[in-house]
Amino acid sequence: MAALAYAQDNQTTWLDWLAIDAPGRALRDFTRRLIAIRRAFPILSRGRFVVGTYNEELEVKDVAWLSPTGEEMTQEQWDDSNAKCFGMLLDGRAQESGILRRGDDATVLLNYNSHFDVVNFTLPAVPEGIDWEGLVDTNQPESPPSEFPFGTIYQLTGRSFAAFGLATSTTRRSLRENLNEEQLWTT
Repeated sequence: MAALAYAQDNQTTWLDWLAIDAPGRALRDFTRRLIAIRRAFPILSRGRFVVGTYNEELEVKDVAWLSPTGEEMTQEQWDDSNAKCFGMLLDGRAQESGILRRGDDATVLLNYNSHFDVVNFTLPAVPEGIDWEGLVDTNQPESPPSEFPFGTIYQLTGRSFAAFGLATSTTRRSLRENLNEEQLWTT
């Protein structure tokens, strides 16, 4: 019977980190970048379940599910078994806890494409935003951040994921600073 790899502190799971090849180093660096993005955006680790209900007092939804047109998905689009791509807009202005108070996290757009081919995804305009800052694209893992104006048609490649941070007048400079740019986009 083969030994299970988890819970093994022996040669079964030991890795010689100094001997990893170039693809292994690229994967390690990409994983570091994803971890840094998660740490830099607290909205990705909130303890509240998102519900997508409009909060009239705060004038915000915690999450909006978007079609590739950049508009909120309709029930018909949800029911379409051929739909292979959607966006998840996490609004940082939504309340962070059970206390009815506007949040101050950065807004993040997560785009998922399970289709085998490219899907053109229109990056939506968002209140209080200037444009989108590209954070990561799994098809272009080494690409540095780029600015994308609202309405940009982003080519989301097949079976990929892309994340964007909303640049506002107060977050424009801090988006890249929070991600420790030197460590993440250089090898």
